[in-house]
Amino acid sequence: MTDLDLEKLARRQPPAAGASSRAAALAAAMQAFDEAEKNATAAQGSAAGGRRSSIFNRIWSPIMNRRLLAGSALATLLVVPVAGLVTYELVRNGTVALQTGQSDDAKIGTDAQKPGGEAAERQTENKKQEALTVEQADDAAALLNREPVAQPTMAWETSQSMADNRAAEPAPLAESLDSEMAAVPQSLAVGGAANPTLTRRMAQPAATADSVIMPMPQENRERFASADPNPVKSVATDPVSTFSADVDTASYSYMRSALLGGSLPDPESVRVEELVNYFPYDWKGPETAEKPFNAAVTVMPTPWNKGTELLHIGIKGFETVANEQPSANLVFLIDVSGSMDEADKLPLLKSAFRLLVGKLKDTDTVSIVTYAGNAGVVLEPTAAKERQKILDAIDTLQPGGSTAGAEGIEMAYKLAQKGFKKDGVNRVMLATDGDFNVGPASDEDLKRIIEDRRKSGIFLSVLGFGRGNYNDGMMQALAQNGNGTAAYIDTLAEAQKTLVEEAGSSLFPIAKDVKFQIEFNPDRIAEYRLIGYETRILNREDFNNDKVDAGDIGSGHRVTAIYEVTPKGSPAVLNDPLRYGKGEAADTSASGDGEIAFLKMRWKKPDSNTSELVTMPVTDSNMVPDLDAASTDVRFSVAVAAFGQKLKDVPALQDYAYGSILGLAEAAKGKDPFGYRAEFVKLVRLAEGLSGDK
Repeated sequence: MTDLDLEKLARRQPPAAGASSRAAALAAAMQAFDEAEKNATAAQGSAAGGRRSSIFNRIWSPIMNRRLLAGSALATLLVVPVAGLVTYELVRNGTVALQTGQSDDAKIGTDAQKPGGEAAERQTENKKQEALTVEQADDAAALLNREPVAQPTMAWETSQSMADNRAAEPAPLAESLDSEMAAVPQSLAVGGAANPTLTRRMAQPAATADSVIMPMPQENRERFASADPNPVKSVATDPVSTFSADVDTASYSYMRSALLGGSLPDPESVRVEELVNYFPYDWKGPETAEKPFNAAVTVMPTPWNKGTELLHIGIKGFETVANEQPSANLVFLIDVSGSMDEADKLPLLKSAFRLLVGKLKDTDTVSIVTYAGNAGVVLEPTAAKERQKILDAIDTLQPGGSTAGAEGIEMAYKLAQKGFKKDGVNRVMLATDGDFNVGPASDEDLKRIIEDRRKSGIFLSVLGFGRGNYNDGMMQALAQNGNGTAAYIDTLAEAQKTLVEEAGSSLFPIAKDVKFQIEFNPDRIAEYRLIGYETRILNREDFNNDKVDAGDIGSGHRVTAIYEVTPKGSPAVLNDPLRYGKGEAADTSASGDGEIAFLKMRWKKPDSNTSELVTMPVTDSNMVPDLDAASTDVRFSVAVAAFGQKLKDVPALQDYAYGSILGLAEAAKGKDPFGYRAEFVKLVRLAEGLSGDK
C-alpha cells in the first residue's frame, strides 16, 4: 500500500455506527461480565479467570477491525493510544493512583497480607460493582448512568495530550473516531464513565502546540491541459491562423469553484475560449441542416489596448427539434474509486445522472459500468422507459478501491457496441475526478484506446467532479480524441445546465472535425493574436487534411472566436517590417476591395469521413465605430474574454483593471433568463477582491 493510498483512506468518512452494532457490542460486554463474575474468585493473573483487559478486547477488536481503521495507518496511530489509555483505566477499575505508582487493584496482593480482611472487603466491593452489569436490561441502563470517578491531575494531563493529538486530524476522521467511541458503554470509558473533558477535547478542531501527531498536509495533485497564451504574430510572415472548434466549458466551472472557494484559479486552469463559450449567445443560425453553420463577424476597437481592434466571430450550429433527434445509446462509465468518496464527487455525480435520466426519451438506452480496482457492469443496456430500474442502479453506487480507468473504458465500449443504434447516437459518458492510477495511466496510452474506438461510431464525453486530484489534462485528452465534450460539474445547477438544458448540444452532434482558418490581408492588418484556443491550434496544412481530428459541434451549439488585430500603420505594431520581399506570392484574384481577412470553415457530417467547406470574406461592412455600437452579446463575450485573460495573467491585460471588466459586463448583461450573466458579474467582483486590484 502506498502513501497515496493511505492518504486517501485517511480522508474517507465511514458510516455512522448502527443501532445493531451498538447492541451487539453491549451484548458482548454483558456476556464478558457474566464470565468475569463466574471467575471472580480466580487469582488475578491466572489462566482461569477473565480479566477486564480481556473484556475490553472483546469490544475493542471489532472496532479496530472496521474497514476504515484497518486500512488507515493514521487512524491506527490515533486509536491505539486511546485504546491503551482506556484499557489501563479499566484494569485499575477506575481508581487512579499515579502519584504512588500503584492502583487499587495492585494493592490487593499487599493488602491480603494485612490483618482485618481488607483484601476480602475490597474484592467483595469489586464483585458488587461488576454485578451491576450482568442481570437484566435494567442493569445495562444502570451501567450507562454510573457516576464518574474523580481523576488525578497527572492522569488527565496524559489523556488531554492524547485528545489534542486526536483533534489535530481532519474532521471526517475525527467524526469517525467519535462514532466508534460512542459504541463503547460509558462504564468502559476512562474512570468508569464517559469523561466530558476528554470528549470535549477530542472534538476540538485544532491541535495544541504540544501535539505530537500533526495533520497530514494535503498534496495538490491537480493537472491541467493548458499552454502559454498565444503570441502576437506578424501577418507578413505568418498570415494564416488555423484552429479546431472547442465547445467545452470545464474551465469556466472550475474557475467558478475556485473563486467561490476563496481563491483565484490557477492560471494554468484557465482556458479563455471555454469561459467565452460557456454562455448562450443569440448568434444567427443557419436555416437548414445542409449548411449546419452560420457566421456573424464584427470588427470593433479593443477596450484594453488602444491602437488595436477585435475581430469577433460568432458561429451557431443548426438546432434540431427535440422530437426529431435520433435515439441515444448511452453508457454511464462511473468512477467509484476511493478518491470519489467526497460530497462534491460521487453523491453529486449520482444526482447529476438522475437529472439526465429524467431528460431521456423512452426509446433511449442506458447502461452503467463502474470501475474501482477493477471494472464491473452494474446495468446492462436498459430502455429509458424503465426509469426506476435505472435510478435504482444509480442509487446502489458506493465508493471504494483504486482506479482501473482503462479497464472501465474498455468495458464501457463493449457495452456501447452491444446496444449500438445504427441510426442513433452512441456515446460513453465518463464521470470521474480524473484519477486514473491502475492500468494504462498516461495520456498517450488512453488517447490510443479512445482513437481506436471512435472509428466505430461511438463517441466519448467526459464529466469532471471534485477538487484535490482533478486531472483536467487527462479529461481533455479523452474528450478531444473521443469526438466528445468535457464539462466540469461543481454544483447540481451546473448539472442541470449541462445535462438537461443543453442536452441537445451535449449529446447530439451535427458535425465532427470542425476546423477554422482565417487569412489576414497584409495590406490592412500588420499583426494578430488569437485569444484562447491554445490547446486547439492546428498546423496550416491540417485544415485540408481529413485525417486530422478536430472538435465536434452539437445541435444548437455556439462557437465564439476573438482575434486582437493591429491595423497596418498603427503605433501599436510590435514587429519591425521585413527588409526583403513579401514571402509567397498572393492570389490577387481572390482578394477584393475592403477585405480585412478571409474566413474558412471545414467540417464533416457525423456519418461521413469527407469534409465540406464554406467561406466568407471579412470586410469593412463588418466594422463598427466603437464598442458601444456592437451588439449586447458581442460586448458581453468581450468582457468574458478580458476576464479570462486577466485570470491567465496575459501581459496585454496587465493594465486593464477588474473594475473596467465589471463595468463592461454589467452594461452588456442584456436578457439573462437563467442568471448566468448575473453570476458572472459576481465572480468578477470576487476576483477583484481576492486580487487586491482596485
